[in-house]
Amino acid sequence: MSQPLTVIPGFDLWPGLLDLATQKALVEAALAAAQTAPFANYETGYGKAMSVAMTAFGPLGWTSDKTGYRYAEQHPGTERPWPAMPQVLLDLWTRLGDADTPPDSCLINLYRDGARMGLHQDRDEADPAFPVLSISLGDTAVFRIGGTSRKDPTRSLKLTSGDVCRLAGPARLAFHGVDRILTGSSGLVPGGGRINLTLRRARLSAKQTAPQP
Repeated sequence: MSQPLTVIPGFDLWPGLLDLATQKALVEAALAAAQTAPFANYETGYGKAMSVAMTAFGPLGWTSDKTGYRYAEQHPGTERPWPAMPQVLLDLWTRLGDADTPPDSCLINLYRDGARMGLHQDRDEADPAFPVLSISLGDTAVFRIGGTSRKDPTRSLKLTSGDVCRLAGPARLAFHGVDRILTGSSGLVPGGGRINLTLRRARLSAKQTAPQP
């Protein structure tokens, strides 16, 4: 595996890390997951629907409504557990995330034409010492990342299908978002668009929650 590009301290990018066969398999798995855990455009705390549709793999999925953002063990629409996480994602986390503690959530974000994600921090997880891994599939995204304050300067880069990036250390709580999707830049996702998979550890590990002697 080639060395990553360090965009800013703590934010590393592996361009084209995933081959085409793996990309196709992950798109198929994500769309299959949506058959039992349908994509939803969740509401923000302000009552506005997000332009990005979401579902999840793993023990926990992320949801949002007027009461706030949170992780949940069941899909809010079906009240059933989220689909299991594909082994390829678990293996990727072992290589690039944390070899000792498995991820317990993988968000599946679907960007169709016109969808975007405003600058935000990933801070709903119990321990930010665990990284976030992000996998791009389909259309190219114009991604923007800054610092840990909204006032910090930002920089933009393009994330293409098969790219994998990691937010860790000083960049773990960096503000980041997707300004736009370059529609038609890939034909990987049926119907067009981009699927973004983000692996994370939302709850404390068993070791962290074990009673101390």
